[in-house]
Amino acid sequence: MVFSNDGGKVKAVNLQQFNIGEILECGQCFRFEKIEEGFYSLVAFGRVLFVKQEGDCAEFWYEDQKLDLAEFNELWADYFDLERDYGAVQAKIATNDPIMQRAVDFASGIRLLNQDPWEILLSFIISQNNRIPQIKQVIKNICDAYGTNAAFPTPEQLREVVAEDFRALKTGFRDKYLVDAVAHVLAGNFPVQRDETVTTADLRQRLLAVKGIGEKVAHCILLMGYGRYDSFPVDVWVQRVMERLYFDGDKTSVAKMHAFASERWGDHAAFANQYLFHYIRMNPDAENQK
Repeated sequence: MVFSNDGGKVKAVNLQQFNIGEILECGQCFRFEKIEEGFYSLVAFGRVLFVKQEGDCAEFWYEDQKLDLAEFNELWADYFDLERDYGAVQAKIATNDPIMQRAVDFASGIRLLNQDPWEILLSFIISQNNRIPQIKQVIKNICDAYGTNAAFPTPEQLREVVAEDFRALKTGFRDKYLVDAVAHVLAGNFPVQRDETVTTADLRQRLLAVKGIGEKVAHCILLMGYGRYDSFPVDVWVQRVMERLYFDGDKTSVAKMHAFASERWGDHAAFANQYLFHYIRMNPDAENQK
């Protein structure tokens, strides 16, 4: 990959294992809009970034100011996980695994975003029993009501927000869960920044102490927010593809799937999870293709 300045934009050529549509549409983030095929806007770091990709070339820019290469490298290179060799990751998880190889080949341009743990915490609480368009709208409602410009509101900005306030923003039954999450964060019960000194097991237990956070949502937050790549969220899609393709159609517990993922993919389980999730969700017949 080669990046350069081009008239207030950053231009990329020879992009490898990078597809902006697959990255944004694979279920790991919610603050984006598709403008047309290969052309998206997304919100992170309190900024609105436009990305337009054609083949292995892409442009990145802001609407109202120049984006230079230094800022791109400081913010967006890490956000898009550009320093990681995804060819090596894919080879590691798919070698001698034809099922995983098909999932990787289906969307080899997926990269795991390095997102803000605090935003991910609330976003995946909102995601429970909810469809993506509604999740995106609720998050936008909260940002419009309590955030500053494009930024996601801070815990302090949500300190006085009560359940009724959240419910007015169309959160539904998740209102009380959001209030509890804010209270846990303000009490210092777990970090809102990535902190490798806190073990995954400890962080998981802290997350499970928040009302409304179960195993699936906890694993989503561990993965999407905290970059714990040994996490393996199991929702109905992952359960379906795992049972059908890895467990011969047998009903299988989530605990057994976690153990299987840990043994087979280890600290790359999260990457395997994301490829499988997107593969089955976008290609329902995949479960019949063993």
